This record gives sequence, C-alpha cells and structure tokens, in this order.
Amino acid sequence: MDISPDKQNIETLFSNTLYHIDFYQRDYRWTDEPVLRLLDDIFFKFNEVYEVSKSLPPSTEVIKEKYPWYYLNTYVTNEVGGKVFIVDGQQRLTTLSLILIKLYHMAQSYDSKTIKWLDSKIAGQSGYESEFWMNHEGHKATQQALYNNNIDEIDISRGITAANMVKNYKTISKWLDEHLTTEHKLETFVFYFLKRLVLINLTVEQTDVPMVFEVINDRGIKLKPYEILKGKLLGQIDKILLDKEDYNSLWETKVGAINKFSEDEADTFFRFYLKAKFTNTRAEAQRFDGDYHRIMFSNDFNQNLNLKHDQEGVLQFLDGAFSYYSTLYAKARESYTYNEKSAFTYNRVNDLDGAFLLILSSCLENDPEEEAKLDMLPRELDRAFALLQIQGSYDSNAFQEMLYRISEEIREQPISVIRPAFDKQITLQLTKRRGVEVDTPFKYAFFKQIGIGLNARFKRYFFARIEEFLSENLNLGLKHSISDLVLKTGSVNGFHIEHILAHNSENLELFDFDEERFEQERNRLGGILLLKGKDNISSNNETYEKKLKSYANTLYWNETLREDSYKSKLDMNNLKSKYNLDLEPMNNFGPKELELRQKLLYEISSIIWK
Repeated sequence: MDISPDKQNIETLFSNTLYHIDFYQRDYRWTDEPVLRLLDDIFFKFNEVYEVSKSLPPSTEVIKEKYPWYYLNTYVTNEVGGKVFIVDGQQRLTTLSLILIKLYHMAQSYDSKTIKWLDSKIAGQSGYESEFWMNHEGHKATQQALYNNNIDEIDISRGITAANMVKNYKTISKWLDEHLTTEHKLETFVFYFLKRLVLINLTVEQTDVPMVFEVINDRGIKLKPYEILKGKLLGQIDKILLDKEDYNSLWETKVGAINKFSEDEADTFFRFYLKAKFTNTRAEAQRFDGDYHRIMFSNDFNQNLNLKHDQEGVLQFLDGAFSYYSTLYAKARESYTYNEKSAFTYNRVNDLDGAFLLILSSCLENDPEEEAKLDMLPRELDRAFALLQIQGSYDSNAFQEMLYRISEEIREQPISVIRPAFDKQITLQLTKRRGVEVDTPFKYAFFKQIGIGLNARFKRYFFARIEEFLSENLNLGLKHSISDLVLKTGSVNGFHIEHILAHNSENLELFDFDEERFEQERNRLGGILLLKGKDNISSNNETYEKKLKSYANTLYWNETLREDSYKSKLDMNNLKSKYNLDLEPMNNFGPKELELRQKLLYEISSIIWK
C-alpha cells in the first residue's frame, strides 16, 4: 500500500484541488461543541502572540516570524478518474471552509485588502465554472447561500448536512464577531489562519480506501480517555519544565499503580474523582460516564480545575489533586481487591464500589484523617447496605442516589460528620420505603418478618457476618473466609440455604396447616442456616431431631442450636454475658423457637452494625 504524506497550510490546501465527498463521508455531522473547541484551540495560540505583537502590521513576514504554526490534524484522500475524494477529515475541512466564508464577509465589511485572497480560498475556477473547493455536490445551494450571506433563504429540510452547515456557520459567525473586533486584528488573523494552520494530507490508493477508513474509524486502537487527558495536560507544559520535573514519569507511575488492578482502571479513577468532587446527584454524575476528559476542558467546568490553556493550573493539578487522589484511590483499591481482613471485603462480596466515591469525596489533599476514613467509610457503606436490606427497604437506584447525598454532606469534612450523614440518609430511606416516620436506623418491627424477600447472595452474606461475629467472640478462627461463604455456590464446596423447618406434615401442623403462613415463617432469617454442599443439606421431610445432628461440626451459628456448644464453654458464657444475648440450645423447633432466633439475630445484627 502506498501512502503519500503532504504537509499543507490552509492557503495551500484550498488553492487548486477540488475535494469531492467520498460515499463513506456523505453527511456533515459536526455539532457546535467540536466547532467551538476547534475555534478555542486556534484562538488560544493566536491571542497569546497577538497581545504582544498587535503593534506590528499584518504581513506574511510578521506572521512567520512571530506566530507559531498550529497542527490541525490529518485528512485522507484518494484520486479516482481525475477526481480527489476525501476519505477521512471532511468534518474538519468543511468547518474550515465555513470559517473562511465568515472571514470573507467580515473582510467585506471593512473593505479589507484580504477580500480577494479569502475569496480565492473559498472557491476557484474549475474548467468553465467556479466551484467551491469543498465540493458538497448535494448541497451547493446551501454553500452558495452562505457565500452570498443569504442564510434565511436556505432550506435546511434538504438534509442534516444543510442543517449543520447553517447552524455551525451561525456559531462561527457569533464567535468571530466577538473575537475579531478591529480591522487590524481581523487581517492579522487572516494571515495567521491561512499561513500558520497546518494539516497533513495522506493520499492512499483507491484499493486501500475501505481498509484505511475502517482502521481510522472502527478497528484502529482508539485512545482511552485517560490517554487523551495525558496529552492535553502534558502538552500545555513548557518542554524544558516538562523534562526537568519529569511529569511524564509522574503520570506513568501514578496511572500504572492504578491500572495494575484492571485494564484501563485509570478511567474508573478519574470518573470517581470527578463525581466525588464536583457532583451532588446521580444525574449530575452520569455526565462523566462517557468522555469525561472533554468535560474537564469545557468552558463551564474550567473554573473547577483551571486546566484549559493554563500551564499553572495543569501543574497545580498534577502536583496536587492528581498525585494525592490517585495514590489514595490505589490504596483503597488495594484493600478492596486483596485485603480479606479489611472492611472493603464486605463491599467487594456485595459488588459495592461506592466507598471509592465517598473516600475521594471525604478526604482533603493530604488529609490527616486519611487512614481513619479508609477504615470507616467502607464499614459505613456496608452498614447502610445491610440495614436497609434486613429491614426490607433496599432499592439499588435509591441507594445510589443516597450515596451522592452523603458524598455532598461529607465532602472534605472531618470524620465526625460521617456517621450522622449516614444515619440521616438511612432513616430518610426507611421513612420513605416504610411509609412511617422513622427516627432510628434499625427497628425490630422492620426486621421481624425479614427473610423471604432477600436474595440468596445477601442471605449468605448475612450469615457470614454472624459467623464472623461468633468466631471473634468465641476466640475461634473462621472455618471459611467471608468471600468463600458468600461467593462459593458449587454443589460440593459451595454454601447453600437450609430450612430448619422441613416441609412435612409434622411442621405444617405447628402452623395449623396454613401453607402460606408456613412458607413465610420458615423463610425468616431465624428459620434458615447455611450448610456447605448441596449433598449435606437435609431432605425436605427430615425431622428436626435428625437435622440437629447434621449441624454438628458445621458453622458456629448452626451449632448454637446444639447442647454440646454450651457445655463447659467459658467463651460462650462470656459472649452471652458481655452482650446479654439469649443464646440457648433448642431441642425442639417451632414458632416460638423461630421467633427467639429471629430476635437473637436482631440483637447480634444490632451489635455488628451498631
């Protein structure tokens, strides 16, 4: 394949080549956002020099000596039958042609000497006729009306290209009217625009056009947002300073420490950071789920970080917020992924990542309470999640909304505000879901019937936490890790829900043969257990006496039903005394015993999620 690169300024680009729009590139789809971004980028370089050189007359010599060139990207063409077709880049080139038309009209208003020069860059002689260099064959009438400054005569119903040409021309017109307010500045900009804006033309053979286009638009390895962000940030730093302070290594080190957890984890970090610091609702946060790097450089967001055309702002961000919060995120991610003993484990087994949002929100740069917050926030997240679950008030969407309200309340605040912020939101959620005024985060009235509505994973998690509580207070090690108890579900080594009350006539009689009541009751948390392996789960019609034997040497909570768990057990007596728990063996199991177990679980839950 032959590819022929050619560096051109706009004066050369629009001089003797008629560009036809290839069938790949039929519509002009740019909206005002990329148009404004292009104008902003162009004028940043121009204004920077103009402020110190505006006493000089507009000329080619002055422009080449004083104004740096500016790279506008690459466009791809191929030639077929004597015609040059644009394969890629017509959006940008069409926008440049609209800018030229506006500059032409502005030159006319000043009767500037640049009128003919600009006119020759908009259209040229092709055979017997004058043609627009950007030859939108289906929209020549639109181009002609814009050229004649007769915008009101344009029929935008002819298609999206016509509509966007008109809309973007108005955007361009407003921008240039506001930024080119004198004849001198206009003419200087015309020289700059035509002489110093540079594009690279790649000419490819016709047989290679489909492949090149596909690679450019689909199959090519596209830069991730954080990779684009790096270029936009480091590109603003003076080269000597960039090398001296080695900001490239700073970036690569911090990003590398995050990306080790998963591919492109850096994008997740930046999204959490932006949401934590600059949003108060889930709806506001969703704008960062896409190309967040574009928002960071938008006009309305720039006041937050001062990254747009501001070297000092970039340096402050890299040395300050980026360095600190990327390290903080890596610490939290490390615990979340690998530390089985941290509270992040509770979050991980339930697929909760909200602690990252809350930690980044709560911590100041170089926060003296950082370690305490790293410990507390995943615990508070778990507590909120669990208390809402075991009171029948959890809703995933409402929970996410709640986290953003908490984030707003604790943002860069001391650790003392964290628990009150959580309690406030938990009670508000309970009030809303239960339909009664609630003033405490945990009530037995809401817990009493809980069981049947909980999903199996959370039930496993609930009993894993009960197991952890017992193991710690009985001075015994966990027989199985929290992760295994919650996440292992295989038929041999997995953990499954066991009903203490088997479905048989003997147990149904205890509930007056009321099938609906029986199912509701035996599914309460007080009526179920965890057992390892489906083969070890008792049959549906087995008596409680036989079940009780099978609970020996299983989980600690299961064994509390058995008398041998209490005989000469000093640690068990200490546990009962310390927390005033009514832990007793149960040789029979019916409605009374089930209620006692439900109340006991409430008491233990109150301690775990106090």
